[in-house]
Amino acid sequence: MASEPTEPTARSLQKADRRQRLLRAAARLFAERGFHGVSIEDLGGAAGISGPAVYRHFPNKEAVLEALLVEVSERLLAGGRVQVEAASDDAEALRGLVAFHTEFALTEPELISVQGRDLASLGTSATRHVRRLQREYVEVWVGVLTHLEPGLSAGEARTRAHAVFGLLNSTPFSVRSSSPSAPGPAARSTLERMAVRALVEQGTS
Repeated sequence: MASEPTEPTARSLQKADRRQRLLRAAARLFAERGFHGVSIEDLGGAAGISGPAVYRHFPNKEAVLEALLVEVSERLLAGGRVQVEAASDDAEALRGLVAFHTEFALTEPELISVQGRDLASLGTSATRHVRRLQREYVEVWVGVLTHLEPGLSAGEARTRAHAVFGLLNSTPFSVRSSSPSAPGPAARSTLERMAVRALVEQGTS
């Protein structure tokens, strides 16, 4: 007989909230200073808890970085799959993937910075895990592109996907460097149009 799901307690909710505060603080600090420029005490202070209290959630600083990069990779993979499953056809799936990744790039640039710069600071096993999730995310895009354009090889589709990731992931930094405000709807629309055009031959989308 299956047991009834238990309701989260106030203590477990508080613990989960502190963990998320730590991860948000870590994303910001790692993006600003780099993994090696941040201490456990820095993380605790930025999250509003004592340095030693961080160890109630993570055994060490590398575990914080691992949680950040694994969770964002899992979220991207799950979100990409949702876009494809919800679409009525391949063209809609591609537009959904582009909009989804654009939203991520424009709203979470700190995680992009950490992922690009500090992945090498993880241990071998954790790095392989993150890389595997990243490859699976790319293959979601490859599947849509090769269905949308039957003559397209998987290798060419991967090249196009990676090129578009480069476009979308770098834009928040270039836009913010020239303007203190976050990119608006016009910038988002421009990015999405450019990405779709880079991904498919004209007339197939």
